[in-house]
Amino acid sequence: MIWGISLILLSIIAVPSLLLSKKPNADELLAKIEPYQGWIGLVFCFWGLWGIISSIINLNWLSSAPIWWFTFLVGNLIAASLGFLLGSSLINKLILSNSNAAEAKAAELRTKLAPAQGKIGLVGIFVGAWMIIASFLFV
Repeated sequence: MIWGISLILLSIIAVPSLLLSKKPNADELLAKIEPYQGWIGLVFCFWGLWGIISSIINLNWLSSAPIWWFTFLVGNLIAASLGFLLGSSLINKLILSNSNAAEAKAAELRTKLAPAQGKIGLVGIFVGAWMIIASFLFV
């Protein structure tokens, strides 16, 4: 359940236009979160990568709970993607600054994913809600 709740919160941070249209004071909230956005993204990028690794390690879930395994994998793919998008500047600064080739690859991936950030965020909200429901049904 914590995976779904965290994915929903991350997705809300990643979709500021959705917040701005729903709440008039959301601009102030986003301004408060903005300095921490890189760190939030970095944490969720690694959390999502760890979830992907966990789902691969636990392939035995496919036989007992295939829907949960697939939900867990997709949710963590979305978390890693949104985390990378939100924390890409910090990731480049802290991790990839030593390698120009890796920094160029990350920038290329960022330019490909950036236009889809809002859509990925909306999908993340729905997948996060489904992860909460599925955790009660299948785990």
